[in-house]
Amino acid sequence: MYPRMHYDDVAWEKSEGISDKWVSEILEPDTLQEAGNFLLRHHRPGDASVFTFLGKGAYNISFKMEYKNANTAVIRFPQPGATMFPEEKTPNEVAVMQYIYDQTSIPVPFVHHYTTRKESPLELGPVIIMDYIEHDTCMYDALHTPECPKEDPGTLDPNFSEAKLEALYLEAASILLQLSRPSFPRIGSLDQIDDLTWEVTKRPLSMPMNSLVRLGTLPQSKLPARTFDTTSSYMEALADLHISHLIHQRNDAVDSAEDCRRKLVARYLFRKLARERRLTKQWSSFDKGVVDWEFTYAAPVEFSFAPPWWLLIEKPDYWPQGLDDWCVEYGRRLQTFLRAMRYQEDKAIKEGRLKESQRLSAPMVDSWKSGDFWIAYAARNNFAFDQVYWHKIDQRFFGKTSSPLDDVWKDRLESLELEERAEIEKVVAIKVEEMKTRELAWDPDEHTRELAEKHCGADAANGDEGGGAEAGPEDGETDGLDKLAELSL
Repeated sequence: MYPRMHYDDVAWEKSEGISDKWVSEILEPDTLQEAGNFLLRHHRPGDASVFTFLGKGAYNISFKMEYKNANTAVIRFPQPGATMFPEEKTPNEVAVMQYIYDQTSIPVPFVHHYTTRKESPLELGPVIIMDYIEHDTCMYDALHTPECPKEDPGTLDPNFSEAKLEALYLEAASILLQLSRPSFPRIGSLDQIDDLTWEVTKRPLSMPMNSLVRLGTLPQSKLPARTFDTTSSYMEALADLHISHLIHQRNDAVDSAEDCRRKLVARYLFRKLARERRLTKQWSSFDKGVVDWEFTYAAPVEFSFAPPWWLLIEKPDYWPQGLDDWCVEYGRRLQTFLRAMRYQEDKAIKEGRLKESQRLSAPMVDSWKSGDFWIAYAARNNFAFDQVYWHKIDQRFFGKTSSPLDDVWKDRLESLELEERAEIEKVVAIKVEEMKTRELAWDPDEHTRELAEKHCGADAANGDEGGGAEAGPEDGETDGLDKLAELSL
């Protein structure tokens, strides 16, 4: 079975080091005092009592201010080294949060204030100040096996009762159903025009795109720079992105000339299918955008038709027992989720909040049975692409083959144009030559680059270090904090 494509370990080590250093600095008492005072200046509903560390995720770090006679407020900063587009990501998130707050009943924080990095305390980064929503736990922790170490890959608690699981799925189904109803004429990021108007005016910026720059050393200039009118045009752009990623990831992308050819053939075939509209033919009547929480943008509506992969917590490409075993277990849990979705649909239709044509359960069933689930997954998950393409996509479109799976790519060469085969050989020659050295060739955001130069010098900022071991920094990342910041005010 094909493994996930490895991250560029040199880039990963550098980005993790910058993020960890920045987090340690922001937890210093003087820095916390500045952050707390900044929050008070821009949000002063009552007498403040205590300012505490709230949490560190994969991309952001947050603190909360408790008041004696008012609701708790949160101040959140994106982490340099983890977030490659902080000045673009933050207003995108604010626009979507405000849209969801205004247009749905989904409990999202009310945003009181946000600024650019230059306007933030000590120029720590773009800031969002918002309400704190009281909650007992998150969905991940609720579903996670209790005794499993937090640093290990997530697993669905096997002792979870069916009734309890369905209750949690009911809540998630209600949210997904509401997110699927608003529609936009274009695919991209939202912009709030006035108090009642939101429009898609900016390129789609997704979590995988952040990972491509951070861990795949893709130049930012290679990312899409515009909005998209149709799903088919967006899918073609994502297919091009898969090729650009393999070409530009400096280290750990391939382990041999044959491995490189296999990966390139898969990506060229996927692009061929996208250009011929064969990936999106079944979706031609749904060319519009819906809200997607993946870095918050208006994504193709077809993405909402694919049932959520996170029903098992662990992604299929990380599943220890392999993709086929994941599918068996996922299919079982999917039935529970679909019952929850149908219940929420029936309830919403009865209350006049949903039309029969807006159901998600039937499209989700079709997506899983037809394999469209895997098209949407492969398009968005660059590092998982090879495993998913060869196991779940190739033979659906190009037919069965008697060759061993490792050699199918050789049979598929004749499906490519002569010019494409020549291009593949040129790339293979370059990638094999690159394997002789290990350099960091990345294109981080300005703040991350400044911190790299500040702490390590210009040479380290541009890269000249070895990497660590392969893992999953975005999938269940732990806090790694050895102290709790707390200031009495």
